[in-house]
Amino acid sequence: MPHPPDSSPLYDAPSERIGPWWRVHKVEDTMLSLVLAAMVLLPVLEIALRSSLSIGIANAAALVQHGALLVGMLGAAVAAREGRLLSLAGLGRWLPERLRWLQRAAAAGLAMAVTGVLARASLDFVMVEREGGNLLAYGIPVWWIEATMPIGFALITARLCIRAGEGLAPRALSLGMAAAVLVAAEWSGTATPVVALLALAALLGAPVFVVLGGAALILFASDDLPLAAIPLNHYQLTVNPSLPAIPLFTLAGYFLAEGGAPARLIRVFRALFGRFRGGAALVTVLLTAFFTSFTGASGVTILALGGLLMPLLQGVQYPERSSIGLITSGCSLGVLIPPALPLILYAIIARQPIETMLLAAVVPAAVMTAMLVLLGVWRQPKNTTPTAFDLTEALSAIKAAQWELAIPLVTFGGLASGLVTPTETAALTALYAFIVEVLIYRDLSLTRDVPRVMAECGLLVGGIILILGMALGFTNYLIDAQIVDQVSEWVQASIHAPWVFLLSLNALLLLVGAFMDIYSAIIVVTPLIVPIGLAFGVHPVHLGIIFLANMELGFLTPPVGMNLFFASYRFGKPIGEVARAVLPALAVLAVGVLLLTYVPTFSMWLPGVLLH
Repeated sequence: MPHPPDSSPLYDAPSERIGPWWRVHKVEDTMLSLVLAAMVLLPVLEIALRSSLSIGIANAAALVQHGALLVGMLGAAVAAREGRLLSLAGLGRWLPERLRWLQRAAAAGLAMAVTGVLARASLDFVMVEREGGNLLAYGIPVWWIEATMPIGFALITARLCIRAGEGLAPRALSLGMAAAVLVAAEWSGTATPVVALLALAALLGAPVFVVLGGAALILFASDDLPLAAIPLNHYQLTVNPSLPAIPLFTLAGYFLAEGGAPARLIRVFRALFGRFRGGAALVTVLLTAFFTSFTGASGVTILALGGLLMPLLQGVQYPERSSIGLITSGCSLGVLIPPALPLILYAIIARQPIETMLLAAVVPAAVMTAMLVLLGVWRQPKNTTPTAFDLTEALSAIKAAQWELAIPLVTFGGLASGLVTPTETAALTALYAFIVEVLIYRDLSLTRDVPRVMAECGLLVGGIILILGMALGFTNYLIDAQIVDQVSEWVQASIHAPWVFLLSLNALLLLVGAFMDIYSAIIVVTPLIVPIGLAFGVHPVHLGIIFLANMELGFLTPPVGMNLFFASYRFGKPIGEVARAVLPALAVLAVGVLLLTYVPTFSMWLPGVLLH
């Protein structure tokens, strides 16, 4: 199960930020911020020119798409530098402190073997592309951009070694293990030893992309397929026309979360709903879900809003355990709330229109949110004294937050207009959030805060895109080897009733959501289940809602749900206590998942009304 990539006690290796390389790090952060800025400005400028002068920027879409590749590799290199690549929760937390250096060094060494091979495979891919001589725009060869892949993997390899531990011994051990793995892979007549080493890497806490990329390398090598196909798959994914929407919507969410938006929106909802018993629960659920839908990371929302929402809930005598459970579970709801990044990614992989997928999620998101709100209202102490409604305060709060309250109009207005693409809508949303937080409210300093926020966003996005690219290589092998067809045939032969298939699917997806991060789960599992769903008459859009609703449950499933680890860190409570706190929400949301599963009207009604 992936563990928190942000400020987690599981990340206790020494930081590389302090030292003689800080100028290099500053350059990396600046480059990452500039690429993100270009990805925002190019689509906005394209919209302006197209609407005013009926002209455009040559190859603007291709430039933005290749910007996603740059952000992915730069961000991943920065994440490796900071020790924040999304990793599997390994054995380290159960080992005695005196042995953890050994676990870190071994995990780093096994990971370095994979990233080193990926660097070489990427270099082979770039050399082939260089011979092709393709141009991106304005005379820029495509291979110049693609060259960030071997450079990025080489940087990640070096930084894994540096972060293996302090001093010569752990770093030498990690280098020795990497060399041993490569020798074993070269001379072994079977893949079994390499598979065993990859499994060991997963147990020791290797990054998620290493496990997926290593699995892809083993499968390709075992069939004598060119390893350069894996970076090719990564490249093809990152330059998908719709993928840039992911970093752009994430950037908008980071601007809002780092600015004063949370406090202003809490004030609005408190003024409007504070007079009702359960108003604090409503505020908590809506705000956590809203911010997760933009940032794409429920853990980030827990860390950012937990400290603001806990006093609000305890101010109405909400028990501490119930408060932790409500905040933790509310953050998972953002997976289904447009423009949630998993919705966009599922649409890309399942080859469904993004607009259809976003509309299909509106009613299911409302159902799941309403169920959690009702649970929160029911669990609030009945002797709570409601806050008297103050019209002056309500109007003042709305006025103070008016620009942030308009953000859904910007996002959904762009999507509904049909005049701009989803990527352009995401760019408009990011620019709007920047203007609101930096120029209107001035909560963020242009020179001090904005580069930091953009680098943080790029770090998160880079880690995610790296996982997606490696997962796609693994998935494409499964498709090419006809494993998907074999699984589909077996399921159809074993299960005959659609309702049994759906129930079995829910059980499978709940396990997937508990043990895999949501982005790699979408890449790996979607191509497997969409053909099977079609065979049982389940529309891919409806199937996507079922998939993502189960991922919400996976975030909360003890003992390995990702949000449990984030909440444990944020609130300073043991994992077991947090797990008990979310059990009521988990039960209620499970009922909601069954409703969404067996009543497809929830998913299909709104797209049918608005798009047909």
